[in-house]
Amino acid sequence: MLFLALLALLQTAPTPPGEDPVAPHAMSDANAGGRPFKGVAMLEAFNGVAGIDRIVDDLVTTSQADARIGDIFKGQDMIRLRRTLKEQFCALLNGGCRYTGRDMATAHKNLGIQAKDLNALVENLQAAMRREGVPFPVQNAFLGKLAVMKPDVVTR
Repeated sequence: MLFLALLALLQTAPTPPGEDPVAPHAMSDANAGGRPFKGVAMLEAFNGVAGIDRIVDDLVTTSQADARIGDIFKGQDMIRLRRTLKEQFCALLNGGCRYTGRDMATAHKNLGIQAKDLNALVENLQAAMRREGVPFPVQNAFLGKLAVMKPDVVTR
């Protein structure tokens, strides 16, 4: 019985096509870094799951090309990053998605992310949300939800 419980905790979804396999980990929406917003107002302000997809694609593309932080993304599994960011945003925005990624501390370990790197990423996220037409107060509420993750993301 204990073995089955342990096995249930250390699970991983099958590796989607194009992604590199990762070590098994406890999958939980709590790994997304926060509790979801209540209701659907935030999700609607992001133009639903399709809007989240566009924002994440814009964020990742912009960040990879950003001279300030682009090197952080070199050698990373960008297919997995896009998928798990979409899941994370969708779960936090109460969009009915399950987050299958690792917890924030594990996901960002050994990346050497500095506060200035995170600031650049936030600027890129703000620009992506602005291009999607997400209202400024909604952007701030979402960024506030993400801000609590800073100690798990900034590793140096």
